[in-house]
Amino acid sequence: MGSVGDCFDNAMCESFFATLECELIDRTTFRTHAEARMAIFEFIEGWYNPRRLHSALGYLSPVEYERIAVQTNRSLGDDETTNSGATLGSGQVEIAASVASHKADFLEVQSGAQ
Repeated sequence: MGSVGDCFDNAMCESFFATLECELIDRTTFRTHAEARMAIFEFIEGWYNPRRLHSALGYLSPVEYERIAVQTNRSLGDDETTNSGATLGSGQVEIAASVASHKADFLEVQSGAQ
């Protein structure tokens, strides 16, 4: 992100929402608000975050980038690893725990709404 007033200030957000609108919202009719929320969650966690090609990762998906990182960093020997075996730094461990907690909360709310 750029600093306040930069022309790049909202570029990442605008790119994300344009992709969301084009790939999901414009192609789907939702019957309920809960259905829309679940579809957006599945879009983000099932495709956008893990499988979408990222220019910052050399046009690899995060899953593929992580697989390559695991192969090249096996000698580090850190204790914290992802489900696929990738080594995480302390900040990444905190983020992963936060994401897991939010996902559990979201799924709990969804099961209560049905």
